[in-house]
Amino acid sequence: MFSLRPKIVAVLGGLIATATLVGGCSDQAAEPAEVNVYSYRQEILIRPLLDAFTAETGIIVNVVSGKADALLERLKNEGINSPADLLLAADVGRLLRAQAADVLQPMVSDVVTDIVPANFRDPDGYWVGLSMRARTIFYAKDRVDPATLSTYAALTSEEWKGEICIRNASNVYNQSMLAALIDRNGAEVAEAWAAGIVANMARRPQGGDRDQLRAVAADECDLAIANSYYYGRMMAEEPGHADREVAEAVGLFWADQDGAGTHVNISGAALTKYSKNKEAAIKLVEFLLSEEAQRIYAETVFEYPIRKGVPLSPIVAAWGDFVADDRNLSAIGKHSTEAVMIMDRVGWE
Repeated sequence: MFSLRPKIVAVLGGLIATATLVGGCSDQAAEPAEVNVYSYRQEILIRPLLDAFTAETGIIVNVVSGKADALLERLKNEGINSPADLLLAADVGRLLRAQAADVLQPMVSDVVTDIVPANFRDPDGYWVGLSMRARTIFYAKDRVDPATLSTYAALTSEEWKGEICIRNASNVYNQSMLAALIDRNGAEVAEAWAAGIVANMARRPQGGDRDQLRAVAADECDLAIANSYYYGRMMAEEPGHADREVAEAVGLFWADQDGAGTHVNISGAALTKYSKNKEAAIKLVEFLLSEEAQRIYAETVFEYPIRKGVPLSPIVAAWGDFVADDRNLSAIGKHSTEAVMIMDRVGWE
């Protein structure tokens, strides 16, 4: 289990993808209760959870998935006529953008406040974390001695010139990570770090997190920065699968263990401003924080559950304990615009 300052057990996972969204019921007495979800995540990741929720409560879950920016624009354009009750996102940065766009409302739930650590939920209740993932350093096992690794800052040293693979500047995971660095050390330090990462890139940023790990295994670079759960998914493939072989060639290193801790983020949920099924939507969030749901998600998505006593996936448990940065993720919202501007100034494509 990872440890925070103070020690915390993480958060469950964000979610969902395609299906046809059903509007409100004309006869609530005749029709079963429902909750309508707009999601940035793939349905395959949480469909078992949604089915379990329906089986337990009788509440039908309708899902529309899409790109984050497109769904946010849809919410804004629909306004009071929106059928959406919940927004599910794979990064706090997306939830903060929805909050800034005034398409959310506070969620009041004792279950949420009792289970979710304060740093992983909005102080005013506008969003809540459902899972936690770490964004850390990965290295080529056959070329890098992990004893030479230490901090994110050390990645900008001359030693790693031309050896780093990372996603592009438009990726919200990188934007949130840089925003957290601004919050921790100030804009000047953060910009120097971003410039150092650009100087040490092995190639132009391209692809997703798994592509960065594949590049390490293919000797295109020695190091990569990626989210932990992607590594878990690759390790879970059948022996002989190309991605399983990639994962076996790559090691995970917990960054900044003697400092602020490894950068972490969440998958999370938010109640939409004009929810027509508010009570059902909150019940779904509470279910996703239940022991049953947390266990299912931990075993299938390889993120960190929040409930104490819920076991990690054996794959995740094998990575060992780590110290996570415990800053309140709401602070990222204060610096997200500045993070994007810094990336642009330093030439992070």
